Amino acid sequence: MPNDPPNAGSEAPAETPPATPTGDAPIHAASRTDTEPTRADERELLRQAQAGGLWTKLKIYTRLSGPGWLQSAITLGGGSLASSLYLGVLAGFSLLWLQPLAMVFGIIMLSAIGYVTLSTGERPFRAINEHVSPVLGWSWALAVAAANIVWCLPQYSLAFGVLSQNLLPGVFGANGVILKAAAETADNGWLAANAHKLVASGLILIVVSVITWSYDRGGRGIKLYEMMLKSLVGLIVVCFIGVVGVLAVKGERIDWSAVARGLIPDFSALFHPAPTFEPILQKLSAASAGAREFWEQLIVARQRDVMISAAATAVGINMTFLFPYSLLKRGWGREHRGLAIFDLSTGMFVPYVLATGCVVLAAAAQFHTQLPEGCVIDERTGDVVIPDKFRKGFDAMLEQRETYFAERGGDADVPPPSLEEKQLAAMLVTRDAMDLAQSLQPLTGPVVANVIFGLGVLAMTLSTISLLMLISGFVVCEMLAVPIGGTTHKLGMLLAAVGGALGPFVWNKASFYLAVPTSVFGFVLLPFAYVTFLLLLNQSSLLGDDCPRGLRRLGWNLLAGTAAAIATVGSFYMIWVKAGYGGVAAAVGLVLLTLLVAAHRRNAAIYRLD
Repeated sequence: MPNDPPNAGSEAPAETPPATPTGDAPIHAASRTDTEPTRADERELLRQAQAGGLWTKLKIYTRLSGPGWLQSAITLGGGSLASSLYLGVLAGFSLLWLQPLAMVFGIIMLSAIGYVTLSTGERPFRAINEHVSPVLGWSWALAVAAANIVWCLPQYSLAFGVLSQNLLPGVFGANGVILKAAAETADNGWLAANAHKLVASGLILIVVSVITWSYDRGGRGIKLYEMMLKSLVGLIVVCFIGVVGVLAVKGERIDWSAVARGLIPDFSALFHPAPTFEPILQKLSAASAGAREFWEQLIVARQRDVMISAAATAVGINMTFLFPYSLLKRGWGREHRGLAIFDLSTGMFVPYVLATGCVVLAAAAQFHTQLPEGCVIDERTGDVVIPDKFRKGFDAMLEQRETYFAERGGDADVPPPSLEEKQLAAMLVTRDAMDLAQSLQPLTGPVVANVIFGLGVLAMTLSTISLLMLISGFVVCEMLAVPIGGTTHKLGMLLAAVGGALGPFVWNKASFYLAVPTSVFGFVLLPFAYVTFLLLLNQSSLLGDDCPRGLRRLGWNLLAGTAAAIATVGSFYMIWVKAGYGGVAAAVGLVLLTLLVAAHRRNAAIYRLD
């Protein structure tokens, strides 16, 4: 399963892309291997693909694929794993359609981005500034830079979670040697309470920084590191596929009719709880007035966040920056446009849908509407005995309930929660790394599941941090117009890595769940890219004869316009939900600024012609 950083050994050497301004260093790449085709060989193979039949084209396109698999590397990261797990835990099988659909729209937009890039050979940031609007160009670049930092936060949090719970609890855990040593040598202050997080984040930062900075030089050690990460990520994905296979063979827990229904798009989950909660919610209607309404609102709010998180991790805004530059780095041109679409469809869609689908199935079959391990229902006393690790989240939901009833009923006494409500609260507590690792138990048993899950997640986080660092370095160099590969590039990489290292410190809830709110933030930024490249696709001043016309133009605009419209509506909706009227006003202000700058540039061009 691909999870390589951008300089995996099969990449072609850096060549100055067409139309790249003089003095720019090419985007860095590893050296060519003896088995790779030369540029002349590639062109000849592409001619053979166009002249041959379908089977010939498939064989040649498969051999020449590359950037799509690179996009898969960043997509199949810790964020996708966490979002898929929580999607299954919270909504069961009912949202299986979501991630494939999000990936389809993402591939449409990346195909449009690839078409523009391969037709012109120009770097997108400069093309947007010159041919569309500098407001959109800079908004896109700054949004990518911000998203890199924000998406690094959960990677460190995920890594710390598996280190402290799955792999080395005796070292990094709450009762591990680091905290014990800190308690003996420091006062009961911040350092004594966070020493284990500080050591873990520091080690991860040092490892990924040294390795990512070394990609230009290559070497056997880097290749071994990449191969190890690739193998571990592949192992955890294969295990989730195996879990689904075991559950299917045993005929346990997987309702295949529900799975089939879950593949049909249904946006009602944005407004209503998953259908499987209905039997539980019906009991609440008789328990006390208002109880059902509160729990419905709570479930829907969580479903909505997890849905947006899953959609955002399918194709994030930082991937819209990585993809065109990876194409330019490989020296691809007009003749590669069909290959680029094939590459995205096979290299991204197939691995992503297979991996995330099996994770959702495994999580839904074992966790959805189920009490977490260790919970005991005492029907005699009407209480739920819940493990200490879930107590904080459990009590927080009951406190929210109390606040809801107090605001709703004024001075009236708040009715105590019923046993059914406590059971539902226990079902909704947020699972963390140790609990989610149990999803592999049907295949491997508890001990092996813990190790495989921990190593696989750690590999995902390390490779994703490296990729986010590389993108961050590219963005900084583009914004400052400096060559890639120098000191500025390295400092730009650290911008994401150091910012992300704060993850375990700024988040005191379940470490895995940080991937959800950060992905919601990433989704809000997505229209910057989608709308910008939709406009770029229609710029004849940039594309010239390659600008789509007639039915081709209608097709491109229909597909890309639909993707951009869905992203924009979803973004405004989440801005309104999370930030209210102030957030919407800021977004509208940015749109107006873009329109004003565009009008000014158009008027200035008219005056120049006069």
